Amino acid sequence: MIEVIPAIDLIDGKCVRLSQGDYDRCTDYGASPVDMAKMFLDNGLRRIHLVDLDGAKASEPRNLRTLEQIARLNGVEVEWGGGIKTDRSLKDVFNAGGMYAIIGSVAARNPELMAGWLDTYGGDRLVLGADVRDGKVAVSGWMEETSDTIDDLINRFTPHGLSQAICTDISKDGMLTGPAYGLYEKLSETFPDIIFTVSGGISSLNDILRLNDMGMKRVITGKALYENRISLADLRQFAR
Repeated sequence: MIEVIPAIDLIDGKCVRLSQGDYDRCTDYGASPVDMAKMFLDNGLRRIHLVDLDGAKASEPRNLRTLEQIARLNGVEVEWGGGIKTDRSLKDVFNAGGMYAIIGSVAARNPELMAGWLDTYGGDRLVLGADVRDGKVAVSGWMEETSDTIDDLINRFTPHGLSQAICTDISKDGMLTGPAYGLYEKLSETFPDIIFTVSGGISSLNDILRLNDMGMKRVITGKALYENRISLADLRQFAR
């Protein structure tokens, strides 16, 4: 059964969602991130995708206090993305209670550092974050495009123990038009030993059920939950 991972995106400690990664197209949902996390946990969704959008822009974590508050909740597993560019920031995320760290910009811009982190912390705790626009990986809060494809990054880091990756099709993110099914099918066939998390475009329960039928292991949902296109009751069947 596919694992459903609810997303909490943070700006100034508040729950928000961007459309296609555009900071100028931001919706503030006015919800407490801690209350949202509690609600997810109460419905059996233990792994939470917490993204520090301030940190992604500032190149260092900016919402660690919120991470600390959520990490204190019983049974939660937080995967944190945003602003992890140095040894210090990675340690700060783990010390604040992050179970998993999502590494995007460093993986593309400083592969030697990413390889060293994988050697030190292992593929169980480090997750490749590969956000793709027109086939190329984008970094720094999706504001810069690289020459790498996700295949390039996976091939680069698999020898260092990479075992899991979150791939977001930026064109789908926050648009509620359905995920890029073909992209994930191709990735799963090409890299059968990597656990891929589908991210971007989830619009309904049917999207999740279709991904489950495809054999995908994990999926992130955010905007569809916040805008009541998917209910927490719908997701209880995926509770861990």
